[in-house]
Amino acid sequence: MKLRRASLLSLVAAVATIMLVAPTSALAAPPTSAVEVSPTTVQRGQTFTVTQTVYNADATSTIEGGKATLYGKESSLPGIVDLVSCPGAFACDMLGGSIRGGVGTVAPGESKTVVFTFRVKDDAPLGSVTLQHQFVGDNYSFEILDGPVLTITDTPSAADLGVKLTASPRGILTSSIDYTVKVTNAGPSAASGIRVVSTLGNGLRFTGSSTCSNPSGTKVVNCDFSSLASGASATAKFSVAAGLLTLGPVTTTATITQSSVADPNAADNTASSTCTAVTGLLLSC
Repeated sequence: MKLRRASLLSLVAAVATIMLVAPTSALAAPPTSAVEVSPTTVQRGQTFTVTQTVYNADATSTIEGGKATLYGKESSLPGIVDLVSCPGAFACDMLGGSIRGGVGTVAPGESKTVVFTFRVKDDAPLGSVTLQHQFVGDNYSFEILDGPVLTITDTPSAADLGVKLTASPRGILTSSIDYTVKVTNAGPSAASGIRVVSTLGNGLRFTGSSTCSNPSGTKVVNCDFSSLASGASATAKFSVAAGLLTLGPVTTTATITQSSVADPNAADNTASSTCTAVTGLLLSC
């Protein structure tokens, strides 16, 4: 009986020793600042978001005047982006090379989240920049941390070009028609090397132009425009004649066939105009 009691006491002591010596497992505390960036590759003029969560890891002190703060490691972030919005912050500003979102007082163990939306400047330097982030307070600031790499690429040139074609008879009793080709550029980029090819309706023949040309033996008229700024328009004119035996409707079609930049909207790249020949000397358009 004494031996059994001694063995029981030894077992209890051993368990107590193990409990005292064995390390206790605990969940790791969140980082003082964490960011998510979407997307991480953007073009000039595009927008992206940075979601920053700051955490007060100081168990004894409240952070006063807390700010979720972002930097560019290789280049100044305010020189690369414009701030669009920052929900989650009561105010946002730029200070030196930083962009900050105010989160106010943050108690020990408390976290706050700010969602920044940025637009990449049109002249932002191309390449990659590391987004750095930090939880800054009026009374204490945590360390600066490296975040994701943001890659800035060039904006592909694009211009929404459109064409209109109008026709008018040259006089009352005439077989001649004057056509006007109008090209507009809705942007966003300038365009150059623009060509509009007009295909003449049946019974019509090219008679002349100071700006357009007619390849020999063809029914097409080429009108070239050297350049066109965003928001600008330009016109070209050419004349045709209807044959004496031409009767009924005749339709001429103009199409933009080339330019120096991509056109995101091809729906307005073709236009047509119809004239009706009542007799060889009477046309209505």
